Amino acid sequence: MSEAGSHGSGLAPDQVERLSQRLRTEGLIGKEPLVLNPLTGGQSNPTFLMSSGSKKYVLRKKPPGPLLPSAHAVDREHRVMKALQGTDVPVPKMFLFSDDESIVGTPFYVMEFLHGRVFMDQSLPGMSREERGEIYSEMNRVMADLHLVKPEAVGLETFGKAGNYFSRQIGRWSKQYLESHADDIPELRNLIDWLPQHIPAGDLTSVVHGDYRLDNLVFHPTDPRVLGALDWELSTLGHPLADFSYHCMSWHIPATLWRGIGGLDLESLGIPSESDYVNMYAKRTGLSAQEHWDFYIAYNLFRMAAILDGIARRALDGNAASADAVETGKKARPLAEIGWRYALRYKTTRA
Repeated sequence: MSEAGSHGSGLAPDQVERLSQRLRTEGLIGKEPLVLNPLTGGQSNPTFLMSSGSKKYVLRKKPPGPLLPSAHAVDREHRVMKALQGTDVPVPKMFLFSDDESIVGTPFYVMEFLHGRVFMDQSLPGMSREERGEIYSEMNRVMADLHLVKPEAVGLETFGKAGNYFSRQIGRWSKQYLESHADDIPELRNLIDWLPQHIPAGDLTSVVHGDYRLDNLVFHPTDPRVLGALDWELSTLGHPLADFSYHCMSWHIPATLWRGIGGLDLESLGIPSESDYVNMYAKRTGLSAQEHWDFYIAYNLFRMAAILDGIARRALDGNAASADAVETGKKARPLAEIGWRYALRYKTTRA
């Protein structure tokens, strides 16, 4: 009988045993049994809370099965979080990365477990106006500090290609959708044709998170302070305003649809308007996004729709990490429809 337990983790007992042995070799756990429990959140890479006696860690691994070549990059997640330690960007401590598939079946990394608050509802129910404002200001601060990090100063100058970020990203997600889609979405196909023709001139390069949003942040148990930004799978070197405007999609997605605050009375809630939030970021970074904002929003809604359709495709193939992957995938169509409306508005305002 193995001393390790999986508690429904999806890992075989022998895999948990091999993982236990590796963690002991690294000095991360003692003789106590290792117990794994799945953590909620994240559609892509299976994530587990690991406990051994009083010690707790988080395990994040690639999913099994056939995968798109550039997807589920746990090695990149580990690299960027390790590089950002010691900067003003809060990230959990990295303890171990392994690409030895004989341990748990796929590459994985082990990181610090952060005890804090994760807010799934961006309207922040139960908080005061002041508390909501503080949470949003801190969220803005962390993103601004990320974009102020110089890649070469933290060893990330080779983390991605510099320049032509919009073109490369549009190409990447267009190819993924066209090659392996779950649903035929006319507005998404329209955006695939339209976006490459309307990329704004000029370029900037910074470390970008790629999926920065409220529920990917762990806040202090009581203070409006971020302990760690999580889910860096889509991080790379890219255009900071692409990253920031992705984050700002929340203001454009109806609260009734998915993760948005669109249509809410933000003033009464104490949540900044989008323009105030954009100005807050501009003051912190010196970057202004107003001129091409409709393009940025259209681009990001396209990108998000393509990602969600990819989740739906993985659900059909049986490779999705989350039980609600099918329902999440259904959001692709309405997001693409909203994105196409912004594309048309950008085209009109610049005609």
